[in-house]
Amino acid sequence: MNSSTDPRRPDKEVRYKPASSNNQSHIQDDMIPEYMNVIGMIFSMCGLMMRLKWCSWVALYCSCICFANTRATEDAKQILSCFMLSISAVVMSYLQNPQPMVPPWASVMQ
Repeated sequence: MNSSTDPRRPDKEVRYKPASSNNQSHIQDDMIPEYMNVIGMIFSMCGLMMRLKWCSWVALYCSCICFANTRATEDAKQILSCFMLSISAVVMSYLQNPQPMVPPWASVMQ
């Protein structure tokens, strides 16, 4: 192979350097799953204790957001427990009262 026809240019190679970890938005992005996890647990406990179906559904929604935004390297036990708690809140709220959910703002309009 002729070196004059080689399109590679070793003098133009640049070694990859990862971005610095001093970025504040990186830290805020990591906190979203943890916030959603705490909010999901609070709403699922409110749904279980107060028998509010909308709280149970909000807890399930927060648990899904937490699960979707979590990195694969993090421990999944707390996320799974929050997810199962929110599912049990939805199931228990419908077992106690199988009527369709009435949104809180619908009772104000009547």
